[in-house]
Amino acid sequence: MTTQIFLTSGLRGTAVLAAALDSGCFADSGRRLLLICDTTEAPEAVPPVDAMPGFERLRTRFDEVLSWNDTVFPLHPGAWTPRADDVPLWERHLRRAWDLGDEEVELVLESPHTGPALAVAQVFTGVPVTVYADGLSGYGPTEGKVAPLIGTRVRRLLHPGLLPGAEPLLLAEFGAAPRQLPTPALRKVFGELARAAAPGIEAPEGAAVLILPEPGTLPAAEEAELHLRMIRGTAALGHTDIVLQPHPLGPAQPAPALRAEAARLGVELTVPDSGRPGVPVLAEVLFERLRPALVVGCSSTALLTAAAHYGLPVARAGTGALLERLTPYENPARIPATIADVLLPDLAEPTAVSGQSPLTGALVEKALGGLLPAVAFAMQPRVRPDLRPAAERYLSAHLDARTRRYFRRRRLGSLALPGAVPARLASVRRNATLLRLARRARALRRGLGS
Repeated sequence: MTTQIFLTSGLRGTAVLAAALDSGCFADSGRRLLLICDTTEAPEAVPPVDAMPGFERLRTRFDEVLSWNDTVFPLHPGAWTPRADDVPLWERHLRRAWDLGDEEVELVLESPHTGPALAVAQVFTGVPVTVYADGLSGYGPTEGKVAPLIGTRVRRLLHPGLLPGAEPLLLAEFGAAPRQLPTPALRKVFGELARAAAPGIEAPEGAAVLILPEPGTLPAAEEAELHLRMIRGTAALGHTDIVLQPHPLGPAQPAPALRAEAARLGVELTVPDSGRPGVPVLAEVLFERLRPALVVGCSSTALLTAAAHYGLPVARAGTGALLERLTPYENPARIPATIADVLLPDLAEPTAVSGQSPLTGALVEKALGGLLPAVAFAMQPRVRPDLRPAAERYLSAHLDARTRRYFRRRRLGSLALPGAVPARLASVRRNATLLRLARRARALRRGLGS
């Protein structure tokens, strides 16, 4: 008997797990436990995953639903991990509390570099691990070093295949075998959620959908201006019905200035109602219910889902400002922003929006084939030192005014990568006399400082 424990922190992740089960990614087992967690700053203030519309349709794939938040209460699940000496105690406690006995356990986790996934992997020492990515994060490097005792246990990486032909980089340093989930299985699950959605999603079929970015990624004034530009750009393309999808961490209703701008432009602005206060509607539910004529966003997974899985026209807005503002450089949001900026047409360019090509493997390889490994190395050089040659090749051949926005000169300099010094000054670095004088100046300065 083997008990499979599936960890999820959101409805979309639960949907991805359901699609993985439907498509035969996991062998039959004795029990399947869904372990839900909420790592927001105040988990008690937001509805849990199992209270969201459509969850009951997904939970039929599992024998039991457990709460990680309740398990570790009053500790916050986002930061807590067990002390090494306490691991045997925690495993005995959880085996008793979850009625596991001496059964073998298999874990299915989000990336185990931090938070609940790391804690669960530490508690159940030595058991096999499957990791799943529910969005674009799988195409970026692992966020920091994962202990070999955990990383070497990761057998597979399940992902939704949002970039045709591209291989995920997450946990590739441990040889995790990527497996793409079938698009029909994902569409089937999101179709179930759409049928379970409240009838409050009232908008004409073919309306444009605007996906607002996570609040705080830009200064408040720039964020407000970006929202206005999204409304104006969509209206300029001839759309008079717009459905606004607020970010789960943002206000449920748009700012008065946004409604006023929509009214000025003659646009009917709708905010979908999930039927439960504080619970947003998944973008995929909107895609299923409305078949939008256009999806606009900054750098969300939903944008690529619309393009890759639903074949919908998409447009990006604000990715350039986001790339400039993201700090630190290794911020995991950098990979989604880079992907959207490279692949998707700018909302401010109507010709590009109307003439966009379907996402194909050839298109993705041409646009991102060398760029993603280079950005990944610049983000996490200690995690993926093996990507240095690929980064050097890309920067030597492709660094120009357009691609420089994906790198920072100081970062390139600290890693001794091409492009750290402007081309017109490159000869200075190779001048032996100047280098000798610079070394003497540094030595003199150190001498004076002592």
